[in-house]
Amino acid sequence: SIDFEPVEDMQGRGDWAGMGKLMGEWARRLESAGAEGLVICTNTMHRLAGSVTEAVSIPLIHIADATAAAVKKAGMGAVGLLGTRYTMELDFYRGRLEKEHGLKVLIPEEPGRTAVHDIIYRELAFGDVREESRRVYVEVIGDLKRRGAQGVVLGCTEIPLLVKAADSPIPVFDTTALHAAAAVDFALGG
Repeated sequence: SIDFEPVEDMQGRGDWAGMGKLMGEWARRLESAGAEGLVICTNTMHRLAGSVTEAVSIPLIHIADATAAAVKKAGMGAVGLLGTRYTMELDFYRGRLEKEHGLKVLIPEEPGRTAVHDIIYRELAFGDVREESRRVYVEVIGDLKRRGAQGVVLGCTEIPLLVKAADSPIPVFDTTALHAAAAVDFALGG
């Protein structure tokens, strides 16, 4: 576990290179301490997965791979993706689902995309769960369904605080739970 404050500060400044160096350093420390595998316990910070894997010789259990496995196991080929703006818009997550796993990934249109992002940073990150925000998310998920999503990826560790399977008109994929299960499987040799 690490102190997220310097990372959040660098995120705000757009200093992804600095964050990559910092995460690579932390990964080397964990490997030196005897870690046999790594997890990055946040979707957005997987943008720096390359910096982490380049810094160490041990495997990284990637959250998008665990998610894609669950989506494919459910027999789905098209999913909506909710998360921070970085996770929804940049290629590191959506691109991995599409290019490496052959999934069609839909993201919310505006203004839904901004609403999803802002609710994460202004409310959920502080444990503030509001019914009106749940309604916004359900509306966004409904729009993704209308556009062809068969399920929705909750691509931010805080979203499951707000959206449960019973709230959604389509199946949800909780990346936090899926990633944790993949890490346990790895640790147990599965």
